[in-house]
Amino acid sequence: MGNKVENGVMIQYFEWYLPADASLWRTLTDKAHYLASRGVTSIWLPPAYKGAKGIEDVGYGVYDHYDLGEFDQKGTVPTKYGTKEEYLKCIEALQSNGIDVYADIVLNHMMGADDKEEVQAVVNFQQNRMEEISPVMDIDAWTKFDFPGRAGKYSDFTWDSTCFSGVDWDERSQKNEIYRFANVSWDEGVDRENVNYDYLMGADINFSNQRVRDELAKWGQWYLDTTHVNGFRLDAVKHIKSDFFGEWLYKLRTRYNKELFTVGEYWHNDVNVLEDYLDTCYHCMSLFDVPLHYNFFVACHSNGEYDMRDIFKGSLVDADPDHAVTFVDNHDTQTGQALESAILDWFVPLAYALILLRPKGYPCVFYGDYYGIQKFGDPGFSGELDVLLFIRRKKMFGELHDYFDNEDLVGWTLEGDDEHPDSGLAVVMTDRMGGIKDMYVGERHAGEVWVDALGICGQEVTIDEEGKGRFTCSDGSCSVWVREAAEETIIPRFDESVEATAVHHGRESFEG
Repeated sequence: MGNKVENGVMIQYFEWYLPADASLWRTLTDKAHYLASRGVTSIWLPPAYKGAKGIEDVGYGVYDHYDLGEFDQKGTVPTKYGTKEEYLKCIEALQSNGIDVYADIVLNHMMGADDKEEVQAVVNFQQNRMEEISPVMDIDAWTKFDFPGRAGKYSDFTWDSTCFSGVDWDERSQKNEIYRFANVSWDEGVDRENVNYDYLMGADINFSNQRVRDELAKWGQWYLDTTHVNGFRLDAVKHIKSDFFGEWLYKLRTRYNKELFTVGEYWHNDVNVLEDYLDTCYHCMSLFDVPLHYNFFVACHSNGEYDMRDIFKGSLVDADPDHAVTFVDNHDTQTGQALESAILDWFVPLAYALILLRPKGYPCVFYGDYYGIQKFGDPGFSGELDVLLFIRRKKMFGELHDYFDNEDLVGWTLEGDDEHPDSGLAVVMTDRMGGIKDMYVGERHAGEVWVDALGICGQEVTIDEEGKGRFTCSDGSCSVWVREAAEETIIPRFDESVEATAVHHGRESFEG
């Protein structure tokens, strides 16, 4: 699923700390052509609906799914990213430049209710959500959503306590606990962490309620009719009844006769859990390759002790590449966030080479890695990523040859093919000391001179008559070798506002 465009690549076009100035949709509209020129074929946009924190809400504290920056609610008309009109113009601009748009869908919970209700509930133990640690009691739960700013436009559905399974705040006692409503059970078919991981945050939507499922199906149709997006990124699927999205997506795909590529966020480090979920939901979506991200995380923190032969061990892209969306970092793994596990700078180019320059999986580039994180003064890796994206688009073809035969120094080649002139590549990387790797790139390349497109290794490599070359890389780094060509054919300059040069970042964190 999803990699229908030859050597397609997705970009997550936001990070957690973007300024709350309602400018993202306008900025991205202006960047549509630039992103297409860089080889981006699809884009994951942040949640576009009004959140409980108004313009400060990143989008995951959903208040009103129907308010895309149109109504004066939660102290603002626009969302953090802009108005509904700007959102729709942004989608149109991206699609007219050949970029598919994936909307971030957050259906697990709602927050910022308009009123509270008296509800009978029990307190559940944090580490065992099936264990009751209180008698049934009356609480005041924030569960009434009637959206006075929207006044029934698009839908007159009112969310109340019957639509939810529980909350984490009792206004009456002013206590923060996990309160399950006494007349319902947590949904089955969710992750087994904490025995049952239905509850995550806010007012937890009850997917066993058919009235709720019908409303969400109706909303999905409204969203597609309104936005015309090409697919979805689904938030927190491990907390949602496993049969829901299969049904929800089936209805939408049938109604619109479209693929609607979908990737789910099931945050778990065990690939067996991810495979079980894919089986349970009948492979109705792809999943982010969380185990691979953690392989990167362990490798970059191992001071050169990681066995690079195992970098794909236990990953989804190894087990089921057709349903794996590979990534390096995202908004949740950033510094200060709930799943903080950011990849160290010295390893970022290696990690991106591993997902962008191999044919398996559907790679996703993180906004924070490309543009940097302004809050922390991080300049990003646009230079290196521009090179890797260009090579993916122009040279990543032909038969693959792996050389994962050394615990520190690994590599691979792609021979190229007749349909793509000058295609073919060789990658060498190490988490410790640099070195030389003899690798076969194909007899078609005999006599050619190859250079390191990232500019780290200055020497040239001449391919011998047997189609082999001696490729090098420096300490704790990655080199990407391609046929020598004029610089502008390796690094296209479509936008002088972003300097498209291969700048090798320092490796202060590497001590191998």
